[in-house]
Amino acid sequence: MVCTTSVEAPPPGSGFAPVEVTVCHPTETTSELINRRFYTWTSPMARGVDPLHQLTHVLGIAVGGIEGNRFMGFRFPDQTLISDGSALQNTTEAFLEEQSPPLPMRTLDISSGFNGSLAVTDTIEIEPVLESPTSDHFPDVTPLW
Repeated sequence: MVCTTSVEAPPPGSGFAPVEVTVCHPTETTSELINRRFYTWTSPMARGVDPLHQLTHVLGIAVGGIEGNRFMGFRFPDQTLISDGSALQNTTEAFLEEQSPPLPMRTLDISSGFNGSLAVTDTIEIEPVLESPTSDHFPDVTPLW
């Protein structure tokens, strides 16, 4: 469970103080999501060898889920493996998309260090500090992917 708390304003003119509102949502870990997606169309091997699943395999009825008790449709075992692989591939691609933002973060260039001498001198050169750029200095860049 993930709970978030926010402070909300009271109704206008009510004279009440702001109210704290806590909302909790169930969460699913990455491993739970992968297991659920991997066993979408087929059940785990231990569940898939009982008489019910042997009969449904012969008839081309897909019974999937982690518990092996969810009717999924009409498919033979080789087709259900392909569907589970596609579901896992789509989930992996979604995870990779969430790891990196769609637009790269743009920053100022870093000084290369080759614009001065390595010799020690008595004078210290202070480079002027540039103002941080505003959003107008960077044009919109469309990513290549």
